Amino acid sequence: MSKMPPRANYTSTTNACKLCKPLGACLAFRGVAGSVSFLHGSQGCATYMRRYIISHFNEPIDIASSALGEKDAVYGGGRNLKQGLTNVSAKYQPKLIGIATTCLTETIGDDVKMILSEYRRDYNGDGELPVLVAVSTPSYSGSHMEGFHAAVRGLVEALSEGGPRNGTLNILPGLVSPADLRHLKSILAAFGLNGTILPDISDTLDGPALADCPLIPEGGTTIEAIKGMGRADATIEFGLTLPDDTGGPYLKARCKVANHRLPMPVGIRASDRFFTLLAELSGQPIPQALQASKGRLIDALVDGHKYLAGKTAVLYGEEDLVVGMAGFLAEIGVRPVLCASGGQSGRFKAAIDEVLAGLPGESPEVFEGMDFYEIAERAEALKPDLIVGHSKGYSLARKLGIPLIRVGFPIHDRIGGQRILHLGYEGAQQLFDLITNELIRAKQDNSPVGYSYM
Repeated sequence: MSKMPPRANYTSTTNACKLCKPLGACLAFRGVAGSVSFLHGSQGCATYMRRYIISHFNEPIDIASSALGEKDAVYGGGRNLKQGLTNVSAKYQPKLIGIATTCLTETIGDDVKMILSEYRRDYNGDGELPVLVAVSTPSYSGSHMEGFHAAVRGLVEALSEGGPRNGTLNILPGLVSPADLRHLKSILAAFGLNGTILPDISDTLDGPALADCPLIPEGGTTIEAIKGMGRADATIEFGLTLPDDTGGPYLKARCKVANHRLPMPVGIRASDRFFTLLAELSGQPIPQALQASKGRLIDALVDGHKYLAGKTAVLYGEEDLVVGMAGFLAEIGVRPVLCASGGQSGRFKAAIDEVLAGLPGESPEVFEGMDFYEIAERAEALKPDLIVGHSKGYSLARKLGIPLIRVGFPIHDRIGGQRILHLGYEGAQQLFDLITNELIRAKQDNSPVGYSYM
C-alpha cells in the first residue's frame, strides 16, 4: 500500500506534511552566486516563504515579488512582473534572477515565457540584463521538493553548454543542509575531484557574521560553473524518488553527460555506494581518512546497540530523506514502522524497499500524500519509541511522550538546523549519537528512580 485509504469524513488536508512548490524553487535559486529569487504572485507568498526559510537557517533572505493585486488578477500580471524585474535589477544588480510562479499567476494563466521574451527585447535598464530563469511552480500541483528540482532543471537547461569534457563532476544533492554541502566538498577534495555542486547554499544560507548585511551574500554555484556542467564527465543525483525530468537526465540527453542516481548517502550502506562510485570516477582508492571514519562509526554502533535494538520509529518528511533515514535506522537496529511523506512521486515504497533489502525486520507501512492528521492516527496505533522528522512533528511527539529526532527542513524550534550533518559516515555518526542519547534521556526521564551511570 502506498496511499492512505480515504477517510469517510475527509474534507481537506489537515496540517500538510509538505511545503509549497515555489518555496523549494526559492531555496534552489538561493544557491546560485549573485542570484535573487523572485516570486510572480502576491506579496503574501513572499512573506510566508521568507518566514519559513529564515526561521530554519537564521539568516536574512530577500525574496522579491511582483505583488499582484485584485486588478492584476483580472487583467494579468505582466506589467507587474516587468516592473518588478526592473526594480530588482536596479537595486540588487544581480547576475541572475530566478523567477517562480505561484498559484495565483498559474490560475490566471500568465504566459511568463512570453512576458520575459518581451522584457528582454525591450530592456533599457542600467547595466547588463541579468540572466532570467523561470520555472512553473503552482503549489496546488506538488510539494516544495518538486519546486526545488524544477528550479535545478531550469538552471541547467538555461545555462549549461556542451563541448569537450572538462574533467569535472556534477553533484545534484537535493535539499540538504549547508553542513552537508561543506562535507560533500571535503569528500570530493579527498578523492582529488573537481566538482560542481548545484545548488550550493553552504555560504548563502549559513554565512559568517558581517558588519554590514550585503544585499546578495557571497557564495553559491557560479554561472560559469553551471555552464560547464554540460561538459562534465558525469553527474551524480541523490534520490530514488526523483522524476524523470530532473537536471541529471537533461544533461545526459542534451550533453551526453553520464548520470548516476544514488540514494541519499545516509548511513553505512548508502555511503559505501557513494564512495565506491567516487573511487571509480576518480580512479583513486577510498581515502584512508574516510575508511577510519567508517571504522569509528562501526565501533560506535557496537557500543550503543544495546540501547537501540528492537526500538521502533515513525519517519516523515521529504521522500528521499525519509528513504535515507529508513535505511540508516534499520542498520543501527531501529525498525521503521511507518514511512510517510506529503510527496506523491509514485516511487516512495519501491525506494524504501530497496534501501531496506537484506536488513532484518518487517517492512514498514509506507504512505505517500499523507498529512499530519493521518500520521498521528497511525502513530497512535503503532506506538513507536521515537519519531524522526522536522519540527512540524513536535506536537505529535509531545502527545505520545516520545523523543522527536529533528532532521531535514524545516526546523523552527531549535537552533542549528542548517548545521545538522546527515550525509556520509560522519553524518551517520552524529545522527547515531543524537538518537542514542535521546532514547537514554527518555528512559531516564521516565524512570521512577532515575539513574546516572550505565
